[in-house]
Amino acid sequence: MPDILSLLLCLHPWITATTAHQLSHITLGMLTMTGRVTMLGISRWTGGGGSYRTIQRFFATALPWAQLFWRFFRQHLFQADDVYLLAGDEVVVTKAGKTTAGLGRFFSSIYQRPVPGLAFFSLALVSTKERRAFPVRIEQVVRTDAEKAATKAKTPAKQTKEATPKRKPGRPKGSKNKPKAAATLSPELQRIQTLVQEVLQLIAGLFPLTYLLLDGHFGNGPSLQMARQCGLHLISKLRFDSALYLPYDGPYQGRGPRRKYGAKLDYKHLPEEFLQQSSVEGAVETRISQAELLHKEFGQALNVVIIEKVNRSTKKRAHVILFSSDLRLGYDKLIDYYSLRFQIEFTFRDAKQYWGLEDFMTVTPVGVSNAANLSLFLVNLSSVLLARFRQQDPQCSVLDLKAWYRGSKYVSELIKLLPESPDDDLMAQLFRQMTQLGRIHPPEPQLKAA
Repeated sequence: MPDILSLLLCLHPWITATTAHQLSHITLGMLTMTGRVTMLGISRWTGGGGSYRTIQRFFATALPWAQLFWRFFRQHLFQADDVYLLAGDEVVVTKAGKTTAGLGRFFSSIYQRPVPGLAFFSLALVSTKERRAFPVRIEQVVRTDAEKAATKAKTPAKQTKEATPKRKPGRPKGSKNKPKAAATLSPELQRIQTLVQEVLQLIAGLFPLTYLLLDGHFGNGPSLQMARQCGLHLISKLRFDSALYLPYDGPYQGRGPRRKYGAKLDYKHLPEEFLQQSSVEGAVETRISQAELLHKEFGQALNVVIIEKVNRSTKKRAHVILFSSDLRLGYDKLIDYYSLRFQIEFTFRDAKQYWGLEDFMTVTPVGVSNAANLSLFLVNLSSVLLARFRQQDPQCSVLDLKAWYRGSKYVSELIKLLPESPDDDLMAQLFRQMTQLGRIHPPEPQLKAA
């Protein structure tokens, strides 16, 4: 059985030996257990050294998770010849009750509506070589009183004429132009900017980090400004009906400032000079166009890639608009990098399905933080273990990994009951048979030598 404690030795500068032993017992229990991943459930599978009280002490201890994630990634997952991207996204965990720290109503993409629960924002380093994400930071989203008041004070859809007094036409006297690059960031973007800067400080130039991948919720000017202030280029998605303009290249009108915006882009009749690639599969034609365009809410030109699909039989069409602040990025890499953003969703899936992100029942701020960070930390640790198991069994999955550890646990407990320790051949046969119980992809049987 791989020694979990040896994998955690790199964390000793940031945690005590006692905490490292507690973490190893909890990790082994989570790899072995079935059912919901709660403190009580973990204690039932840890055996000696992992009592319920010990696990309570661990979850009540404030830990420097940012340093733990980074030290583990640098020691076991980092590859010097790889290119990494920084991806960020929010995950919502449904919770009942009223006492959990940070409880509120957050929009869930699964339910397509706001749900009561907890929200966490996570940052992950995405490997372009292995094409998978490794979490490096997760922070709970706790709204301030000002944010809650701003949400409640939204303008109603219908207003009377008395409630909206008419303003005189034209620009108010004495008003001045405000540069878009100097706009104030929202509290949400300020939180994300702080997390990004902390990750960049931990990396400290170990490898170049150029791009920040965010979903369509952040396809706006302030988000681009936030990324540029961190020294990163933003890759995100615009609304399908975004008002994009061609740069004006006509003559000067003779008075006033020089014209900046040209004709508005018509998505149904894209200029042929923008076309980069075209392909037909069945009745669907896919056209990829790229251009340097302007948007009135952004303070700079955008590198825009439009992926258009046209059904030749029904004449129906749809398109997706991706963009980046890096004007030199090719369309193929822009599409590929944005598609890699979805790898962070798989870390949320594994954390919820296998490592207790949806199951924890702690209510204190420290306990909630430890439970969420621990679930994503197990995503990275299981990646290291799976890489070792896949050297002999390429199809090994997380469920196979948990089945192997559970079978090893059964054999260890069985051997303790025997009056004498079995010989090496019987021991190897017991481990080989028991660790295959419950596996989805059992290893292929090895032929005996003649």
